[in-house]
Amino acid sequence: MATVGSVDIELELITWTQARLGAGVVVRDELDNNLLNELPTVQVEVIGGDDDGFRLDRALVDINVYAATRAEAIALAATVHALYLNQLRGSSTAAAVFGSVRALTRPAVRPYENVALRRVGATYQIHSHPVS
Repeated sequence: MATVGSVDIELELITWTQARLGAGVVVRDELDNNLLNELPTVQVEVIGGDDDGFRLDRALVDINVYAATRAEAIALAATVHALYLNQLRGSSTAAAVFGSVRALTRPAVRPYENVALRRVGATYQIHSHPVS
């Protein structure tokens, strides 16, 4: 859980992303042993950042896409990338308002030890604050 001002940023991003990708994609924070049966999966994980201790959160968020093939992983990662850069900024959930969104690393193939699936990931800096 990555919270600022009582807002779990991971949960809010998971909810926001799932609503846009639909039921055919699993969006979650942690992976489990059932990953091969839940493809494609988008993993949302706050990996750092900073905050003002009260309202403004500047989270570093890793997005990893897992799919059965490299092409599927690349395509889904590109979709998520476009959503984050074009629609996340200025949007909100019931608990959070999202401001500036910046890609620190664009989607790229990342190694993964399970040869039955492929992983593509990107890292974003996302500014947010609780809904007033």
